[in-house]
Amino acid sequence: MKKFPAQFWMVVLLLGWLFDILFWGHEPGGISFAIYVLATLLAGFFLLLREGIHPARKALILVPFILLFAAFTFLRSEPLTVFLSHTLTLVLMAGLVVTFRGGRWMEYSLADYFARSFDLLASALTQAGLFSIEMRRIKLEATTSEKKRPSPIWSVARGVLLAIPVVAFFAALLSSADLVFAQRLDDFITLFRLEKLPEYTLRAIFIAIVSYLLAGVYLHAAVRSADGKLLGLEKQIVPRFFGFTEAAIVLGSVLILFGAFVAVQFGYFFGGQANIRLEGFTYAEYARRGFGELVTTAFFALLLFLGLSMVVQRQTETQQKIFSGLGVTLTLLVGVMLISAFQRLILYETAYGFTRLRIYTHVSMVWLAFLLVSAAILDIFQRQRLFALAALLTSVGFALSLALLNVDSFILQQNIQRFERGEPLDVGYLASLSADAVPVMVHLYQSENVQPATRERLGAALACYQIRAGSRSDTAWQTFHVSNQRAWAALEQITSELTRYQVDDSAAWPIIVTSPQGQEFDCYSSTFD
Repeated sequence: MKKFPAQFWMVVLLLGWLFDILFWGHEPGGISFAIYVLATLLAGFFLLLREGIHPARKALILVPFILLFAAFTFLRSEPLTVFLSHTLTLVLMAGLVVTFRGGRWMEYSLADYFARSFDLLASALTQAGLFSIEMRRIKLEATTSEKKRPSPIWSVARGVLLAIPVVAFFAALLSSADLVFAQRLDDFITLFRLEKLPEYTLRAIFIAIVSYLLAGVYLHAAVRSADGKLLGLEKQIVPRFFGFTEAAIVLGSVLILFGAFVAVQFGYFFGGQANIRLEGFTYAEYARRGFGELVTTAFFALLLFLGLSMVVQRQTETQQKIFSGLGVTLTLLVGVMLISAFQRLILYETAYGFTRLRIYTHVSMVWLAFLLVSAAILDIFQRQRLFALAALLTSVGFALSLALLNVDSFILQQNIQRFERGEPLDVGYLASLSADAVPVMVHLYQSENVQPATRERLGAALACYQIRAGSRSDTAWQTFHVSNQRAWAALEQITSELTRYQVDDSAAWPIIVTSPQGQEFDCYSSTFD
């Protein structure tokens, strides 16, 4: 940034101003986040390339994923998908910054990620200040050897003072000539009212802070992203202090317990419904009491194996093979548990319907199994430091799975199919789904293939959704959201039909919707998980 410091500060100040334009005074969500991500990426590449600083090829792999997750923030409305999209966009952008010149993010261990995260935070807080001091020193050294030139500030001030009365004169004439221009000019003048001075002061401070932090981030990419020595390559961070015998006993004991549990699973669960009922349980009861505990068990088994893999002494090849064998056995047993949990959850959904939490759990099981297998394979090949990469890929895969599945739309369709097979339907829960489900809900409502009872409940859910969503209070372009726009466009197609549903909102809760057929529906769900 030393070649063009003035342009550098101009760009980061413009980005600070853009942040204010996009986010100040507007409801959260919408296209603003994606626009700002794109702007910061373009500005960063412009500034760094202009300084002759080129990105590593492997670092560029992160860019498409950054843009993809940034796009999901305004393409989806389902809460967890949106949260993960925001989070992973920021995480991947941080990864791009810290490996911009080195590109070794695939080789990072967990320790490298933590260390470089704190390094990036320190740079965001200090690099801009240090850069300003250095530029001032260089400027002072250059000016002491040259004849001091008169400052142009007073010339600019005199020009502004002379321009004010001239512009005011012509503005008065043009305002008299056109009433629309006069209104626009009056709106512009109201911006400078004294009562808004505290707000403008706060916004100016806000812009300065954002610009300062961005400057530090860009400087970090320019100066500290070469990826020198990675932690743990030459010397292990945590010494191996735990004895092999002790570790083998711990893992062996856990394997015996898991083996006994798996044997019960084969005898009672995989054996069929009759075996379960012999013990006095229904399928639904058996499923409800198990899947959460099994997923938790799998997670802590992963932590146990990773912890032991880091600290266990393996002095011979035989000990390494035995430990890896125990790890593979643990992975297989936990895999059976995850299959059991997966099937239990299917039973639970069959009995009680589909919800967000159940879908989250279903998808997470698949990626947890991937992480378990990865940990075992990495231990066999003694590449444990790559577990950080496996964890990152797992997080990306989980978030992409939810976004591509379109969770709320999937829940809606599955619950409608259950209802048409004779199962109950929670209208309040359908109404609580995000805008992602509304176009599909409207399509099914208009379809001739659904049963009249289904259409009645879909209409009630849509009427409840309208009440719960309220009106579009912020219609500024910054809050444009594809999912919300599609939802409102779909609702407009059936506005006249939804007016036939009578709404009783005399009490704050519950809100009751009465269908044209006279049936009442509660707009609030009785489903909690």
